[in-house]
Amino acid sequence: MTDIQQSKAARRGFSVYYKGKTLLSTVDPVAQGERPVRAAPRTERTLYLCPSPLYGYGLSALLGDLPLDSAVLCVEADPGLLDLSTQAMQDLLGNPALGLIDEINAVDYVRKTWGSRRFRRVEVIHLSGGWQLFPEVYKDIAKKLQQDFAVDWSNAMTLTKLGRRYILNAVRNLARIPQARSFGSLAFGDAPVLTLGAGPSLDRVLDALPAGPRPFKIVCVDTALPALKARNLKPDLAVALESQHWNLRDFLGLGDWELPLAMDLSALPALWDLLGGKTILFATLWTDLRFFRRLKTAGLLPEVIPPLGSVGLTAVAAALRVSSGMVVTAGLDFSYTLDGFHARSTPSHTETLNRQSRFRSMLNGDIAFRDGSFTATAKSGETVRTNPALQFYRDVFERIFAPEPRLLDIAGPGLALGTRTLSLEEALEVLSKGSSEKPENDFRDTEKKPKSAAPFLRRERDMLIALRDILTGAIPDDPGTREILLDEADYLWSHFPDCAGTGTRRPLGRDVSFLKRVRAEIDPLIRRFNIALETLPSS
Repeated sequence: MTDIQQSKAARRGFSVYYKGKTLLSTVDPVAQGERPVRAAPRTERTLYLCPSPLYGYGLSALLGDLPLDSAVLCVEADPGLLDLSTQAMQDLLGNPALGLIDEINAVDYVRKTWGSRRFRRVEVIHLSGGWQLFPEVYKDIAKKLQQDFAVDWSNAMTLTKLGRRYILNAVRNLARIPQARSFGSLAFGDAPVLTLGAGPSLDRVLDALPAGPRPFKIVCVDTALPALKARNLKPDLAVALESQHWNLRDFLGLGDWELPLAMDLSALPALWDLLGGKTILFATLWTDLRFFRRLKTAGLLPEVIPPLGSVGLTAVAAALRVSSGMVVTAGLDFSYTLDGFHARSTPSHTETLNRQSRFRSMLNGDIAFRDGSFTATAKSGETVRTNPALQFYRDVFERIFAPEPRLLDIAGPGLALGTRTLSLEEALEVLSKGSSEKPENDFRDTEKKPKSAAPFLRRERDMLIALRDILTGAIPDDPGTREILLDEADYLWSHFPDCAGTGTRRPLGRDVSFLKRVRAEIDPLIRRFNIALETLPSS
């Protein structure tokens, strides 16, 4: 603190002069902090971000009328000023709604301190002029926090719509888990990997790829499979997330192909046999469930990939796991044009061609200009169209993958992803270097796999039967047992709208409306467990 000059001449509090800047008023520093606090709206589920709080002037007023589900996070990027704030704010830091950290890992701190899905928005309040020392740092922190909240709430909305389908699919897929493989068993070694989405820019890349044997591997999303098939380019791994039947058409006409498929635990069970190759089962944990903890204890939980929301992002995460070499992405555009939403030969492109007539154009203005869509500048400098959902996934891509040094992207008409961009020629040069280990595209048989999921499935089914008997009066109701069963069978209610946004919290077991809704969920799941047990493969 030797470089920090304090002035006691101020009317209230101390002023601060540091690195050639007056950071707190020399007249009334307390008023300087209180003014933006009074002006800031008080809203529920809000994280109030205070960059460089210095003495914390204004924080007492902010904490005094803070909504119960909101909190205040103070961030200081300068070590000297952080020491000053830590000492000056000792009395305030005992408040559980207040945190003070440096600029590193603000997102992790918020999650660990207040939990996920606690906040909906970030409100920045400048209590002092200290934020001007590192304006971009604080701006980036606010952006990352807002993106993280957006991901959480997007996942919550998806959970509300599809949570029931996720658990139904997971139960069926668990029956075949002894047949599944892990990412670690796929022998790509250090081979470079070309990871393909299904955006319009994919056409140019596929047309430039050599036919026949190649020195690199290809990992693709399921929607890109028909585009590869049309050019006789067989990938080394396909990735599927879809829990409903919509992506079954991605596999039409692929009967003579046999290749590994990496599918989510919650993906449509019908995908297992469509490619005829070995299946890698992974899990994107769609919410925090005790069910997953029991799976892990039983040795049945597949390798976990964070729930990224997009099969393209998941394919990149998979590619980074199956190879230690460079990973080059293509076709992850997150944008479109008037006549191009996916690559040629993909189902949507084929459908557009089939519908074309004298009265129906290839141009689809209804989609390209629908409410919320907007123009954006692509990596190539071209003007393209996008929408908030695609922009959101692009932002998630940058937040998750931009720091990865092994990841490269091919230039084209897609949105910039925040990673190093190569021309197509440069990318092909990187891919042509091949692997020093010369691995075969096959699976190692060294992993230890569970013999059967039958005991786990039976226990889960019997737990649901016990809960049903309590709720229907078939056996006497014991409130303690009922509460335990409701907690353990959290997949019954985690997707309820009043639960999806609260993480693991639920209404009390005496809430009649809640219990009626839970009762309606039980029988379909019991049937699904019975079907899974009946269809267990013979050992």
